[in-house]
Amino acid sequence: MERMECASYLDFYRLWPVDIYDAMSKNDAMAELTRKQREIERRTAEILRVARPILLGEGFQALSMDRVAAQMEYAKGTIYNHFPNKEEIVLAMAVESMQLRRSLFERASRWQAQSRIRMMAIGVACEYFTQNCREDFLVEQWIRNHSIWDKSSEKRQNLIRQCELDCMGVVGGIVQDALRDRELLVPAAITPQEFVYGFWAINYGSQILSYSSPSLATLGIHSPIQAIRMHCMTLLNGFGWHPHMDWERCQAIMQELSDGFKEDFESICNKRGTA
Repeated sequence: MERMECASYLDFYRLWPVDIYDAMSKNDAMAELTRKQREIERRTAEILRVARPILLGEGFQALSMDRVAAQMEYAKGTIYNHFPNKEEIVLAMAVESMQLRRSLFERASRWQAQSRIRMMAIGVACEYFTQNCREDFLVEQWIRNHSIWDKSSEKRQNLIRQCELDCMGVVGGIVQDALRDRELLVPAAITPQEFVYGFWAINYGSQILSYSSPSLATLGIHSPIQAIRMHCMTLLNGFGWHPHMDWERCQAIMQELSDGFKEDFESICNKRGTA
């Protein structure tokens, strides 16, 4: 019988005469396909593992396809089979980091409490991410560089957009619950999404400043985390998000949440392999 060229094992079963194979041979081939997929995923993860310390330790200019290939003892073409350029590698690392952030947010959002307490739990997740997943937080910053973003594919950019949507969707869900239960009334001048954006800007922006500014202590900012907690508490009180809190109660709840989530957050990080 003349040999047929097949693009995949699935094509093999589509093209080959039915009467020459049995159920077992199909299962074997499908298992082989799965094995190949696992190998692709394993190699992709290995590329990201090798590239991460180069990016974080030496910067984007030090990262190259040649260097990654040399450290992995692969031909450079093998790396290009997974990523068309180093910009794509950076975005792939950022997707991993943002997926971890989302997992922490999702766990925090499931806390059985009033919506405002659940919002505070998201704040605890933010603090945990920046303090205990520092490399992931720093990887996220690289995608804000236009020279990296503009050279990446639309497909990878859409993955980043989806990650941001997922994270903000978790927070937005809490806001929607608060509106439904009349624990919060968002002014007509802004949408619930813009309300969420404000808290994103405060928390994310302050975290970037905490890492990048060398003059905070000189400016009299000795506890950035405490400062942000106070700003968020005051903002939530100002919007009338029930229950109203004073500083002592806010601090007590944040400490309770931090203690309560510590084990779960560590488990999430361990499963991802970054803790």
